[in-house]
Amino acid sequence: MQVSRKGWHNWLLVLGVVALAIAPLILIRGAEFGGADGEAESAIQEIDPNYKPWATPIFEPASGEIESLLFALQAGLGAGVIGYAIGLYRGRQESRNREEN
Repeated sequence: MQVSRKGWHNWLLVLGVVALAIAPLILIRGAEFGGADGEAESAIQEIDPNYKPWATPIFEPASGEIESLLFALQAGLGAGVIGYAIGLYRGRQESRNREEN
């Protein structure tokens, strides 16, 4: 079975994304990769040390691991919904194309 050029392009894109995700971990050893929340909090404290947040979280996870798990679950669920929507619309388009021919 012959693999189309489009299939190779998709695999090259996947390989590129993986390389971009792994490259910083390999090239920048010993660096701390923190989130934007910590950076924002330190910047606010530097600008105004007396600042008190006006909102509090509804749910505070017990540990960082649980917080990471919930974030990963949220990302996975979002990716699943987006993938389902893309597949649904593509399937509808293909069925319309078949009906026209």
